Amino acid sequence: MDRLHEMTVFQAVADTGGFSAAARQLALSTPAVTRAIASLEERLGARLLHRTTRQVSLTEAGERFVGDCRRLLAEIAEAEQAAAGLHGQPRGQLVVTASVLFGRLHVAPVLFEFLARHPEVTVRTLFVDRVVNLLDEGVDLAVRIGDLPDSNLRAVRVGHVRRVMCAAPTYLARRGVPRTLADLSAHDGIAFSGIGSPNDWRFEIDGQVQSVPMSPQLITHSVEVALDAAIAGLGVVRLLSYQADAAVRDGRLAIVLPDTEPPPLPVHVLHHEGSRVSAKVRAGFDALVAALRRNPALTEVAA
Repeated sequence: MDRLHEMTVFQAVADTGGFSAAARQLALSTPAVTRAIASLEERLGARLLHRTTRQVSLTEAGERFVGDCRRLLAEIAEAEQAAAGLHGQPRGQLVVTASVLFGRLHVAPVLFEFLARHPEVTVRTLFVDRVVNLLDEGVDLAVRIGDLPDSNLRAVRVGHVRRVMCAAPTYLARRGVPRTLADLSAHDGIAFSGIGSPNDWRFEIDGQVQSVPMSPQLITHSVEVALDAAIAGLGVVRLLSYQADAAVRDGRLAIVLPDTEPPPLPVHVLHHEGSRVSAKVRAGFDALVAALRRNPALTEVAA
């Protein structure tokens, strides 16, 4: 059986989580998918999938092999597109990842416009609050916040976000505006677990780390919940500036202690630096870079 066919079937099973779903995706029969996986495992001499009556999951060997399959199949597709002259016209599926809220607020609108301009492109988004491995998960483009490690990814900086503290004007009118870090410990806190310790808020002032003990009434892993709680007047919250931007601009939140902010975090758009970049990736990359560089949320937040 053709090796590329086996790899394509295996990737589909890994992506869909089942033989029947993979068969539907590839327009094959379920027995044909089963035969392809059996042939692949026999040839490799390794079990790639755990099978139960309810689900299919990857073995350790399968986890490693599916990443290689994605990379090799993507390179073959790019080579075929180049040979067919398809690099001039964006087409095919473009996979884009970003964090959940940033993706919804600032990446999705760019993709909507991109799709309107490029009707032969389809987009799949992967908006998750974790670092996605582009090769292992078959992702074309990523928008990341924070310093980047050295890698073989091409990265273009498009702006920055600040790490801010804010509270509702109604809360500040009731409890007073903190003027120093020492004042902060007397205030109610809303702790978002995505930024530091919930009970020990740390700040770097003139190169020295200062800790402020806090006793938050609310600790949440959801930035939306933390934001809503602050707007409702429950206390002071630490967020990234783009998360608070709309509420600050319309007066529902006010930034406090801006002099204690750490350095801004850079925002980059990335793609894998391959020998060939398809038209869809190049066009999507250029669209995100241009739009995000114009986005005021990646420059400043109204004080």
